[in-house]
Parts: sequence; structure tokens; C-alpha cells
Amino acid sequence: MKTTMKNYKSHFKKHLNILTKKDKDIKRLHQIHGPMDFTPEFEREPFESLVRAIAHQQLHGKAAETIMNRMLSLFPGKKFPTPDDLINTPAEKIRECGYSTRKVLSIKDIAVKTKEGIIPDKKTIEKMSNGEIIERLTQAYGVGVWTVQMLLIFQLGRLDVWPVLDFGVRNGYMLFFKKRKMPTPKQLEKLGEKWKPYQSIAALYFWAHANKEK
Repeated sequence: MKTTMKNYKSHFKKHLNILTKKDKDIKRLHQIHGPMDFTPEFEREPFESLVRAIAHQQLHGKAAETIMNRMLSLFPGKKFPTPDDLINTPAEKIRECGYSTRKVLSIKDIAVKTKEGIIPDKKTIEKMSNGEIIERLTQAYGVGVWTVQMLLIFQLGRLDVWPVLDFGVRNGYMLFFKKRKMPTPKQLEKLGEKWKPYQSIAALYFWAHANKEK
């Protein structure tokens, strides 16, 4: 069955309830932060998700959105530029929006790889496994595993993704368990085993906890 927002919310709630009954730590996070109101961007094309993710790499959300909005203003009348729009826009013009040279190269390569079919459309990607998606999308310059994991969670709503490279998840884990330092990605990989097959839900709660403690 195709996942839609209508059925996803009940699907998410069902598995959240399973996890809170199964795991005392997630139960406590649930008590602290309440039910997770999570809304993936199902209608967004992978192309757009990746371009937006590049903007957020190594930047706080507000700064990333400011830069993204500057780029969007280059294409008046459009909700989001097409791959052709970005391919045909001079690199320097995109650079002037606040992107680094590396990010401009990445954005342009994402556009090229989308045109080539390496980066699939949303109808195709929904049928692919997490591993297949990571393998395909990381062929684009500047798109690493973390970037694809953000797409898996926030666009596709996949429930078993554990982004061990993410600062927020590592920080949230440290704060919640009152550790002196953040776990390394390798340590977090092992620590997250107990939350399978609902690791995305655990990640969402650790993000919430990290933000609460700011």
C-alpha cells in the first residue's frame, strides 16, 4: 500500500506505542516530550530534498534557510527550481547566495544525476530499500550517508534509520543518559541496536531532547 499522510500518522503512532512499551528509556523520553508529531515530506521529490539537505550541512537551521531562500529568489514564480534551472544557472550566481564552492558543485551534480536518472523520482524511490537508496544517492558529489539518512527519515518516513553521524542524536543521547561526553558514531551504532526496527523514532526523541536542553 502506498504510504500517504492519512495512513502514516496511525502507522507511526502504532509503532511508537510498541516501542514505548518495549523500552523504558523511550518510554521516559515520551513522558518528557510527549507524543511525537512527525510529518514527513512525502510529496517532495528526492532532488529537492537533497538540495535542501546540502544547504543545511554544517549550518544551523536559520542560517541554512536564509541561504536557501536567497537561491529560491533566483527563480521567481517557482516553488522550487528544476534540475535544468540549476544546471543552467552560473555557479557564481548560486555562490553569491552564500553557498561554499563545494556546496555549489554538489547542488549542480545533484541536478545532473537527477537528469541522468541516478537520483530517482519519488514514485521510484518509495519502492527501494534503504541500502539501495544510500548506494544510489551517494553517487552525487557531496551527498554522504548522513544526507541520505535525513531524506530517509524526513521525506520517506522510514522507521528504522539510525544516523550515528548526527551531532544532535549523539548530543541528545549524552544529555539524556547524563554521560560526560558524546558517544562516538561507532559506539552509538552498537548502542542503537536495541531500538531496531524503530531506530528513527529513537533518533527523533534524542533530537527533541538535545533541543530541549539548549
